[in-house]
Amino acid sequence: MNLHPRTSSLMTWRSKSLEEPSWSPGGTAALEKQLPSRSPSENIFLHIVDLSDPKTIWKFVENFKQEHTLNVLINNAGCMVNKRELTEDGLEKNFATNTLGVYVLTTALIPVLEKEHDPRVVTVSSGGMLVQKLSTDDLQSERTAFDGTMVYAQNKRQQVVLTERWARAHPAIHFSCMHPGWVDTPGVRLSMPGFHARLGARLRSEAQGADTVLWLALAPTAAAQPSGRFFQDRKPVPTHLPLARTSSSPAEEEKLIEILEELAQRFK
Repeated sequence: MNLHPRTSSLMTWRSKSLEEPSWSPGGTAALEKQLPSRSPSENIFLHIVDLSDPKTIWKFVENFKQEHTLNVLINNAGCMVNKRELTEDGLEKNFATNTLGVYVLTTALIPVLEKEHDPRVVTVSSGGMLVQKLSTDDLQSERTAFDGTMVYAQNKRQQVVLTERWARAHPAIHFSCMHPGWVDTPGVRLSMPGFHARLGARLRSEAQGADTVLWLALAPTAAAQPSGRFFQDRKPVPTHLPLARTSSSPAEEEKLIEILEELAQRFK
């Protein structure tokens, strides 16, 4: 794989992950060997942005596009808040971070990506979305009993739908989403302690979870796959379980886009 030294990427992540040691299994190591050990010009920048705050995201993008080009966007940041909490703007925190924040950041950066060769957007979703059908009736859990795990799964279904819609609307960009497997991360330990305790050593390492993300972001074989697909372990996989009845109609998907766009513009 030939990675041009001027390729630039933007990856969102939980700051806690910076405290964790890294480890590379064979597949990830193969990709890492083809990355420069250092940026040739040392142009590596850290931008701290609260993805639950759409106003901050808009402001960040305005500054970012004045100073940088962008080849790859990796939407990896996310949260699972198990009690219903609101941001300063009155948005439910899971929805604000996992869905609206991803929508605002991605749509705002699409014009920047479209200027470059082989642009890609990779969104880290979750296999948990397989138990959810897209629902737009109560996106911020105002009228239903709050279950943080199911809210998170619904957010991840929304990310899959967004990826499919973006792929159709912007053919110059390769969009993909993926399930990293069940990974031993600070987020899982904090938000799902019972699940973490039950799976224990069977959980993947962070590097194993990141393998398909790197492949989708960098490999020519990944870009050869149809845009808009959902991946696990470098392979496209179905977005619905057999007989699960989790498919959504075009009207339902369009309603999601309309709601997100209205909120995005409200905070611009």
